[in-house]
Amino acid sequence: MRTVVFVTQKGGAGKTTLAASLAAAAAQAGERVVALDLDPQGSLSAWGEAREAEAPAVDRLGPDRLADLPAILAALKGRGFTLAVLDTAGIASTGGNLAMQAADLALVPARPSRLDLQATMPTIEALLRLGMRDRFAFVLNQCPPGRSGRAAEAANGLGMFGVLAEPALTLRADHQDAMAAGRGVTEYAPAGKAAGEIRALWNWIDRKAKAR
Repeated sequence: MRTVVFVTQKGGAGKTTLAASLAAAAAQAGERVVALDLDPQGSLSAWGEAREAEAPAVDRLGPDRLADLPAILAALKGRGFTLAVLDTAGIASTGGNLAMQAADLALVPARPSRLDLQATMPTIEALLRLGMRDRFAFVLNQCPPGRSGRAAEAANGLGMFGVLAEPALTLRADHQDAMAAGRGVTEYAPAGKAAGEIRALWNWIDRKAKAR
């Protein structure tokens, strides 16, 4: 079972929205997916409760269960799951560190603003301390529509510190509308541009994780 974790010590980067839509897209692509909510806010598990579809499976791990994360992941693998998507708290935490250590790939969402890029530094430092230099990538998220110098500048800046996932994701209303409906964006508006970008991101992640 491959494990992908969304992690950043910056709120508002779209971490939970991406985790939800990626889990749904991967399930549509044939993976047997479990999405685990490690964030005390519980936004991902609330999304799961609002869903009608059975896949992906969604569960919440409270603080008392975080120490058991490696054993939980091993048990899920034994039950036949092929992909675990983990959503972590937007602050430095023991749970976040455990999730990063367990991950085949850690994804760090960042919006194309100077403040957001600066705010990724503590997360980068944590990943490097954990020996994950070759196991993380940035996801440039909520980019302005059309060609944007700001997005290009942000991509160049992030590229200095690590791999940049493809494609960059544009700010689109479908993402928030899908979350409110308890769906992934590929379920909510399958022919939309946001859905196309999420499918492309899943394909990139799939290739990256398989290459390890």
